[in-house]
Amino acid sequence: MPPPLANALKFLFFIGLGFGILYLVYRNQQAAYLADCALRNIPEENCSLLDKVWRDFQGANFFWLFMTLVAFCISNLSRALRWNMLLHTLGKRPRLINAFLTINLGYLANLGFPRLGELVRPAAMARYENIKVERVVGTVVVGRTLDVITLLSLTGLALLLAGDRLWAWLEENASVSDKLGGLEWWLASVAVLGIGGLALAWFQRRRIRATRVGGKLYGIVEGFAEGLKTIATVRRPWLFILHSLNIWFMYFCMTLCVFLAFAPTAGLGPEAALVTFVSGGWGIVVPSPGGMGSYHYLAQAALGLYGVPGDDAFSWANISFFSINIGCNVLIGLLALLLLPRINRSYHPA
Repeated sequence: MPPPLANALKFLFFIGLGFGILYLVYRNQQAAYLADCALRNIPEENCSLLDKVWRDFQGANFFWLFMTLVAFCISNLSRALRWNMLLHTLGKRPRLINAFLTINLGYLANLGFPRLGELVRPAAMARYENIKVERVVGTVVVGRTLDVITLLSLTGLALLLAGDRLWAWLEENASVSDKLGGLEWWLASVAVLGIGGLALAWFQRRRIRATRVGGKLYGIVEGFAEGLKTIATVRRPWLFILHSLNIWFMYFCMTLCVFLAFAPTAGLGPEAALVTFVSGGWGIVVPSPGGMGSYHYLAQAALGLYGVPGDDAFSWANISFFSINIGCNVLIGLLALLLLPRINRSYHPA
């Protein structure tokens, strides 16, 4: 196939992929919007998500939305630098541009299917940098483990700063715990079976390893464990910690920028931004595309603690969701899809 035609087909494929993900995001969010309208007894014919999002964005401050994009890129740059520091401990010297673009590629994949990006990102990095994929996965898990620790720490800080507001909200929603009461037995059974299965596999590890499938599985686990050990041998640990903190500081700045972009939230201040950021962060942890639905619910709940009406809270969640997921994840993710094959065409890692 002639190169110009091949490039044109690739471009059309990537554009089609981007619009496909955009449609998936819209379809799911439209369902969430209709559910919100039903709760407020608004007829379905008066609930057009496109009309509402258009009105919300028309009234937003686009300077602060652009700064949200800048903060996102700075965060991903720190994430790429931190990831390369982990890969350096494996004796590899991956290019920064590959780390940055594969991270954004992973975010794009997450919009299509929950947690797919956790596989796409290390697979792409392993391909372009000629590293065993299981070793790369180990370093990704290290980064994600640090992210969970940071989110837990920020959750503790939010509880400390807004404990009274959060406690009042929990008291109002205490009935939720009653609905979950019947799950204890099921969770306990799963935990016992899981522990028993792991114990059996440990005692039979020699027999399992002697089989063909078992040998391959052990090879994967060993490479995975080697990736996890990278955190103990990273050079310049102070810089590693600095990048880890900056990743989440930029995430907080993204929430604060969207606060400043939307008039009903512009005057709430850093504490409300932190609580909303933490609450929405847990919504993104939920396995849904980009935190679809769960992010909106928890962000709205957090904004409600600070007296933001439901309509305005939903508008803010839409502005935040679309600005970050479409303006950042889809746009930069598509650029990653286009650029990665080109910049690595003649690249041969050492």
